[in-house]
Amino acid sequence: MQTRELGRSGLRVSAVGLGCMPMSSSYGPADPVAAADTLERALELGVTFWDTAEAYGWGANEELLAPLLGRHRADIVVATKFGFRREGGNDGSPENARRAIDACLQRLGTDHVDVWYLHRVDPGIPIEETVGAMAEAVAAGKARHLGLSEASADSLRRASAVHPIAALQSEWSLWTRDLEEEVLPVARELGIGIVPYSPLGRGMFTGTLNDVSALAENDFRRRGPRFDEGNFAHNRRLVQRIEELADGVGCRPGQLALAWVLAQGPDVVPIPGTSKVAHLEENAAASELSLTPDQVEELGSLLAGIHGGRYNTPHAYGDSPAQTTEVDRD
Repeated sequence: MQTRELGRSGLRVSAVGLGCMPMSSSYGPADPVAAADTLERALELGVTFWDTAEAYGWGANEELLAPLLGRHRADIVVATKFGFRREGGNDGSPENARRAIDACLQRLGTDHVDVWYLHRVDPGIPIEETVGAMAEAVAAGKARHLGLSEASADSLRRASAVHPIAALQSEWSLWTRDLEEEVLPVARELGIGIVPYSPLGRGMFTGTLNDVSALAENDFRRRGPRFDEGNFAHNRRLVQRIEELADGVGCRPGQLALAWVLAQGPDVVPIPGTSKVAHLEENAAASELSLTPDQVEELGSLLAGIHGGRYNTPHAYGDSPAQTTEVDRD
């Protein structure tokens, strides 16, 4: 596995990371045994940039990582996030930041995290206050680098004026391009690395999701606008174009979609989420694909006309205007 630097932070991570959320929440019943096997295999493959959060199982996901962190701390770059409230909404208060860093370190069983994100910008708290409190954790050695998730260009500028921001974690994929116009240029100007989550369209680009009704009852995609009855069939027909192109390239459609994200720049480190070894291996192999400029351009034009917004709750979008104005149908 090759490595990439997160922006100009000096922190090098595996070119493809691992989103750990599906191991504990949101995508159906959790299977801790399968998750542990996947984490072990990730170490073997060199997929050592692991992403978790307080909100993923409300601590359960961080606790899941603790045993391997205890044995392989020097080999793993661990990132976690805080800021969501269990009852809904965001809490970016300095008091919550101070509580959250100590709580996550206890759950992870480590004395520091490598990247500590604000999960969403809190509209009720100036970003300068939140990042100022997060910077205290850096000064205390509890966090090595800071990040923001789903933040606007303005928030990036204001946050960076308080403390260097190493990474911006935002959804970026063939069907989610919101950050490209305003946010991406500012992130690159400021030397902030880009960490795309859901680069596989929440499983849509893998070619294996054909029937939403087959998903587990507690799978959050059942409530996602792009997966609802009025949009899914339309979106599935568009995604079939990726599958056809992948057949010509000789790879899996998910690998092609992931290779497109990787091709967006050396400062881009996607974190596809999975709890299964086979999916992890497929994602890791995508880092070996080399796309031509023509293939990158063709892929980027395939999914124009996607129906449905990304989320059905406003606070999930972050504070970027381009993201909060997305409509249910376009």
